Amino acid sequence: MPAQALLVLEDGRTFRGSSYGAQGTALGEAVFTTGMTGYQETLTDPSYARQLIVQTAPHIGNTGVNKADNESARIWAAGYIVRDAARRPSNWRSEGTLDDELSSQGVVGIQGLDTRAITRHLRERGSMKAGIFSGADAARPEAELLADVVAQPAMAGLRLAEEVSCKEAYVVEPAEHGWTGETLFNIVALDLGMKAMTPARFAERGVRLHVLPATATFEEAQALNPDGVFISNGPGDPATADRQVGFVRSFLEAGVPYFGICFGNQILGRALGFGTYKLRYGHRGMNQPVLDRSTGKVEITSQNHGFAVDAPLDGPTQAPEDRFGRVKVSHISLNDQVVEGLSCMDVPAFSVQYHPEAAAGPHDAAYLFDRFINLMTEYKTAQSQTTQSQENK
Repeated sequence: MPAQALLVLEDGRTFRGSSYGAQGTALGEAVFTTGMTGYQETLTDPSYARQLIVQTAPHIGNTGVNKADNESARIWAAGYIVRDAARRPSNWRSEGTLDDELSSQGVVGIQGLDTRAITRHLRERGSMKAGIFSGADAARPEAELLADVVAQPAMAGLRLAEEVSCKEAYVVEPAEHGWTGETLFNIVALDLGMKAMTPARFAERGVRLHVLPATATFEEAQALNPDGVFISNGPGDPATADRQVGFVRSFLEAGVPYFGICFGNQILGRALGFGTYKLRYGHRGMNQPVLDRSTGKVEITSQNHGFAVDAPLDGPTQAPEDRFGRVKVSHISLNDQVVEGLSCMDVPAFSVQYHPEAAAGPHDAAYLFDRFINLMTEYKTAQSQTTQSQENK
């Protein structure tokens, strides 16, 4: 039987429910996600490290869990907050219950809450520190629980990419994902919390991916002679990512094509000299509308970020780091006008704030992988022409 459980927010508001998954205490930043499906992909997304996820969709756990849908080797969310947890899964792909999976991985959750009320509260007050307390921990005085919540570090200023990154480099071959032709390109990918679907999207297009830890140096990456460089999504404050910013600047100076998503967009922004800032409650879910200003098309996108790039919406503009030339904001959020993409005009680099790999969807932005391949093709052709011209001399 589920035990008593309590959600305590930093501003003192509390919600009572019952335990879900493991029992005990979970501390983190309370954030809400608006996805109607894909709860397993959400939980195993490393970008949710140190966060307590509030699911706005009311029914959670209906389809159970399976190994195939994991985006990483474990659940990264610090805790889980749902309204109606399924009593039993009903899906032919199910290999177990979400409740059991949370328990086996020691993830503390809470069920039976009015998640709509929590979401409205976070929209008005902003994402904030919070704690889930269940079982014996829920019986402690609320003043003590609130003190534990307030004492934890805030998300702003946290350096988390190194915590969730792979520990050793590895290679993803195109053949592993159905590609039968010759390998088209070799790219280096810096793993700041990369999801499993990202290398799959590259590999199925004939691209070999050398995945490197977040601590990799420019020299280590350059030794692989990459045709392009990719920076993944990831958790934490981009203002702490000086090491990765330096990594990207070195490749921009070398003229190697660059593509970044989510954290990779913020890293490019900082590499160009722009600042970043924390959003009030962030963008999380699979239904975020974004305008591609180059085509005028609106894409429905999957997002998970609490920080954004502070760049002029009207452009092109000269990058604060002059040596990288002009840059323009290529995509904007139609909800709040937040920068959703950057495109450099004098160096081969672009990025978006959302997830084009998007498991479990939507797939409106999958073309961005092809756009990067086209950029690398142009770069490789230009290199070949330069080499031939020098030989002819």
